Amino acid sequence: MNGRKTDIDPDIDLPDEDEDATLPETEPLDLSDGASQSLAAGRAAIERYLKNAPTAPGVYRMVDAAGEVLYVGKAKSIKKRITSYARPAGHDTRIMRMIAATQHIEFVTTRTETEALLLEANLIKRLRPRFNVLMRDDKSFPYILITADHPAPQIVKHRGARNRPGDYFGPFASVWAVNRTITALQRAFLIRSCSDAVYESRTRPCLLHQIKRCSAPCTGEIAPADYAELVREARSFLSGKSQAVKEQLAGEMEKASQALDFERAAIYRDRLAALSAVQSQQGINPRGLEEADVFAIHQAGGFNCVQVFFFRTGQNWGNRAYFPKADRSLSAAEVLSSFLAQFYDDKPCPRAILISEDFSERELLAEALTAKSGYGVEVAAPKRGEKKDLVDHALANAREALGRKLAETSSQQKLLKALAEVFQLPRVPRRIEVYDNSHIQGSNAVGAMIVAGEEGFRKNQYRKFNIRSEDIVAGDDYGMMREVLSRRFKRLITENPRETGFAEAAAGAIAQAVETVAAAATGDVPNDVPPWPDLVLIDGGLGQLNAARETLATLGIADVPLIGVAKGADRDAGRETFFMPGKPPFRLPPRDPILYFVERLRDEAHRFAIGSHRQRRKRDIRESGLQEIPGIGPTRKRALLMHFGTLKAIENASLADLAQVPGISEDSAQRIYDYFHDKTS
Repeated sequence: MNGRKTDIDPDIDLPDEDEDATLPETEPLDLSDGASQSLAAGRAAIERYLKNAPTAPGVYRMVDAAGEVLYVGKAKSIKKRITSYARPAGHDTRIMRMIAATQHIEFVTTRTETEALLLEANLIKRLRPRFNVLMRDDKSFPYILITADHPAPQIVKHRGARNRPGDYFGPFASVWAVNRTITALQRAFLIRSCSDAVYESRTRPCLLHQIKRCSAPCTGEIAPADYAELVREARSFLSGKSQAVKEQLAGEMEKASQALDFERAAIYRDRLAALSAVQSQQGINPRGLEEADVFAIHQAGGFNCVQVFFFRTGQNWGNRAYFPKADRSLSAAEVLSSFLAQFYDDKPCPRAILISEDFSERELLAEALTAKSGYGVEVAAPKRGEKKDLVDHALANAREALGRKLAETSSQQKLLKALAEVFQLPRVPRRIEVYDNSHIQGSNAVGAMIVAGEEGFRKNQYRKFNIRSEDIVAGDDYGMMREVLSRRFKRLITENPRETGFAEAAAGAIAQAVETVAAAATGDVPNDVPPWPDLVLIDGGLGQLNAARETLATLGIADVPLIGVAKGADRDAGRETFFMPGKPPFRLPPRDPILYFVERLRDEAHRFAIGSHRQRRKRDIRESGLQEIPGIGPTRKRALLMHFGTLKAIENASLADLAQVPGISEDSAQRIYDYFHDKTS
């Protein structure tokens, strides 16, 4: 919002411990010769656009020679803001770098500064300029939904657009928190969680009814009016009327006891216990705070952690930690100010937002969120009382989370350095790509690529490849690997061309190291891992490695290190054999940390490949029905669907449940179960 660079990301870059010892010191910015010429050219470009800059509020975009947006900013007066960039002096190093790269500027005027703030946040998330906040961990939060489109409402977790009629409660910090809460609410209110298709097909109560987590409205075990009362109580509890619901249940339990109906009194007792469990699992539950998000930021060693707590209906729905990348010169208030506008760009905001650090644009942010939400939103930095206690609690969590993240990142860097030494790599890898294939006898074949680096796994850069070549024989793992690598590196060459010779690679490594040290000196953090891998791991032996090497050689790529990881005897972890071009196969000692590290990378690739394969297979099964299962014809298919209702229910059924279907023998049940649960290669 104020031209500061802050990259929101759950990953942290740390400078290498030995870089300052091996490379010369660098000045914040050398303004001699070429650097000063670039700065002068950038300032001249800004002055050209300054003549026509509007004086109204709005958003401006600074663009480089290649057409890439460098920065998106907002201003109350665009002309005044652009004028500040045209000054000959008074800029810090980061701003000078941005000015030097600027070739032209684009303007969009708005009616008010609050509209400019909202537009700025939207454009930053869409254009992803490298000098702005880049909120990449922006998955939508999960909610609890009690549906309203069925006579017997259902309780489910929900993520995404709110298209289905019903009442939404949240947000929750994680799917785990939603699942835990739904389980407890089922015990307390006995609301169904099955799909409408399963509900309509039931002829007898399911297992959830037997374990007292559903009242079984599907088979009439509870009257519609009584079930509606349970749903009403659940809605009241989630809407913040938890004490009234508990008092009502306690009164009903007392009446049943006085009437000597101890069985009914025990039911109310169990429901009260379940409600108490929900509230105890939520940790702190403020008495005077109905709806709020609490943000606290902690800085250490030039790095930041923003901890967010969600409070709805007077209950704590969990917390999540973010680790913004930011210039070391920025204060905690400046980082938090840059964080908040993008955080609420695509999320509903509560009526109160509590922050640990006050900042100058706090009132402007509150005005913008109020305009966006349609109701009053308060942004406050409390100084005392219960709200201050909540902020302090979030701040303590931020401090602990940042400490853990820094320790994990430091350990990861040590592992990468040791990995480079063990496998004699030309440099410490910043980006490792691991490839694996998954299929069942060649069907639904999927290739998978995972990415790891200094910050751990980079899941937003994972890729899956549906094998589609008609020339590949079913089960040809070598052919699948050739297709995956060919598609991956052809696209990489097109989108991020580079010279692949050793000399150029070495020069790039030196430049990268110098840039890292310069960044550490100026407080600027490297933006992201490089697009090209420093190491490629192949899940397979010598044959897979040769297929990979030949594929890259065909594309003219000869300087990317390749390692094949073959499973040990009896596929035992710890006995892997490693293959590298031009070197004899070798093993690492048992319990070697590098061996465990490579196994973790390989296992993550295997997990992702299997998950991608299963998703594709499920889709094909839903499209083709059950015809692909040997011995399952139309008659048995109808019997299965009549019994379970949906293909998903058949897939999740146990072996014993399958065997109870009329016309399904034990052998047929075993084939069906194996089809859905068979281990993939």
